[in-house]
Amino acid sequence: MSDLVQVLGHVDEYLKLAQEYDVSDVHLAPNAPPKWRRFGLLQPIWENSAQLTPEDTERLARQYLPEPELHRLEEKGDVDFAYAPEIGRFRASVVKTRLGWEMVFRIISTQLRTMDELGLPKAIKPLLEYHNGLVLVTGAVGSGKSTTLASLINEINVQRNDHIITLEDPIEYVIESKTCHVNQREIHTHTESFSHALRAALREDPDIIMVGEMRDLETISLAITAAETGHLVLATLHTGSAARTLDRILDVFPTEQREQIRIMVAESLRGVISQQLVPKKDGTGRELALELLVNTPAVSALIRDGKTFMLPGVMQTGKNVGMIMMDDALADLYHAGAISKEEALGRAIDRGSLKAVLG
Repeated sequence: MSDLVQVLGHVDEYLKLAQEYDVSDVHLAPNAPPKWRRFGLLQPIWENSAQLTPEDTERLARQYLPEPELHRLEEKGDVDFAYAPEIGRFRASVVKTRLGWEMVFRIISTQLRTMDELGLPKAIKPLLEYHNGLVLVTGAVGSGKSTTLASLINEINVQRNDHIITLEDPIEYVIESKTCHVNQREIHTHTESFSHALRAALREDPDIIMVGEMRDLETISLAITAAETGHLVLATLHTGSAARTLDRILDVFPTEQREQIRIMVAESLRGVISQQLVPKKDGTGRELALELLVNTPAVSALIRDGKTFMLPGVMQTGKNVGMIMMDDALADLYHAGAISKEEALGRAIDRGSLKAVLG
């Protein structure tokens, strides 16, 4: 009998283990041992695990893939969807690669956490009281954007009496209607694209629209228009800071449209939340480092004039309205003993300045 841990019979067995050990992602790839990402570090599940063969990963994938998703995978070569067996909810991705079929699962906590439980600053709450405008949650993949966004929607869900439409790819957190009516739509399952769903949403009498990701010019343009025409729009972008977020939005538009878009964004933006999840120094989890830009007259003027490079200076002087700089958040975590100096500097916006602060 080999001492190797053999391939498990079903993906659910790997996922159940991941839930027990507080894991964020599970990777099942051909010619590699099963791996998971725990506290930000990708590592083998077992040190003495048998490698998965291409036949193993294809068999495991075929066992759990619903027929429509299997058909899409065969046709397009990749598929993303929400997988919800009895044990929980997962964001599933299956792709065809040079070596065979590869699977990645994101473990979704079914427990919606409040803003206070996530440690989100109180200065965010006033942004959710507007009846129109744009609130952006940004960060790299795996930085907790979906969790933050779900928490903001849930806050609105208990504080207001409105119609909330969420457009997601896939639906991660199931949000039950409370004092609001919540309508969740999944891209590819309920509609063909974010832009198509967003256009349809504008005809459904919404008050709040949540856009899981602003991926392209059409979606960004529609989101800005919706924010201008009396809807509160919450959306995500894969950017690392407030200034970069605004540059990304403006850069997708043709040059001749940018002046008009700058004016629209300057007027409709309510705030930008940029976040990172930083591994703790003691290896027991991750800490949230968060930057917050609140749209003040000074911020609005810089956006309108195309001077986003000057935003950090305005944010530094805007702490009285709740603004937070990413490097200040990292410095606070370091000084509290929560994260290492290396982690703080590795994630800094201005490494030189932060190095001087950390000493």
